[in-house]
Amino acid sequence: MKKIFKILGFSLAVLVGALYVSDYSYLLDGVFKIYLTGHKTAFLDDYTYFDNRTLAASENPQAWPSHARYNTISLSDDLEQHHKKRGTVAFLVIKNDSLYFEKYYDGYGVDSKSNSFSVAKSFVSALLGRAIMDGYIRDLDQAVQDFIPELSGPYADQVTVGDLASMASGQRWEEKYYSPFSVTAAAYFLKDLDSAILEQPIEEVPGKSFEYKSGTTHLLGMVIAKATGKNLTEYLYETLWNPMGAEQESLWQVDSVENGSEKAYCCIASNARDFARIAKLYKDHGKWNGETLLDSTFIAKSLRPRFPESPEYGYSWWLKEYKGHQIFMMRGHLGQYVMTFPKENLILVRLGHSKGPKGKKGDPFTPDIYTYMDAALEINKNVSTP
Repeated sequence: MKKIFKILGFSLAVLVGALYVSDYSYLLDGVFKIYLTGHKTAFLDDYTYFDNRTLAASENPQAWPSHARYNTISLSDDLEQHHKKRGTVAFLVIKNDSLYFEKYYDGYGVDSKSNSFSVAKSFVSALLGRAIMDGYIRDLDQAVQDFIPELSGPYADQVTVGDLASMASGQRWEEKYYSPFSVTAAAYFLKDLDSAILEQPIEEVPGKSFEYKSGTTHLLGMVIAKATGKNLTEYLYETLWNPMGAEQESLWQVDSVENGSEKAYCCIASNARDFARIAKLYKDHGKWNGETLLDSTFIAKSLRPRFPESPEYGYSWWLKEYKGHQIFMMRGHLGQYVMTFPKENLILVRLGHSKGPKGKKGDPFTPDIYTYMDAALEINKNVSTP
């Protein structure tokens, strides 16, 4: 028996050593931070295992006002069962810019942080709009190589910042979250993410069609950082987060402590109330308390499909026409959602551990999204009911 354990121990040591010196050394980090913490994929509280840059609370915090009927309704039994089954941790509804309903689960509360995952992509797109507004970037048609001249690939000279924001980059990328050998998995753990992104060439003609690729948003983040001369956390804070009155300190994951780059495609650890602020900003066409933080024409363009054959996506925002309502939303891994119903002046935030099963083939929206849209519309009807 001792001999068997020695052989197993030696084999494990050899395997670990081989991984350490290979291109898959990041797998060791993944094992310790994900699998050995009892998870199979990235999770809501994993930011505590990574390096982060602090996104401070606003110098002038602005609390959401409470609606006159704040928390006077109860959720249906079916919805409560859904929350329990899918591991919801926060469910919040804002009506007419006032908190109408909020409930927290699993020990989470108003000031609890949780990982945004790809909800961050919409923040990065907003930063692009602000960089254009501030004159750092000319317009959506400016070439990426103006900022990242080392970008490679046969079509690298053709890709624009607008192509990046609309997921039409032509970049080589494998968008697989659960495959440990995919570039998406590697990106989560690498200590030099920028270099890894530059190893993904622009190999197809850009600007022709929508194809969701997380690496494309990180490349956009690299452009914004290069154009502004500021890291993404700093630029977000001064242009949007601080003026919008964010109440809680938040975090943005970086690939390493020293001169690290934010994971632009994901991973802002914040709370439901503060995530909702950018939805209000877009709903209100870029204005916050009378101050223009984003150009309204940029927002209008962002919330329209770029490609008719892909009506579900604009410029880093998901779009859905549902039961006569035009909805735009931010979406993240495991079911992080910020949904906006502009005509109803309604915002819904759902954060949680799971989004449940996949939807019908060809449908870009999973079944849980329909559950939350229906819940939002039902709650909206109740607002005007005495």
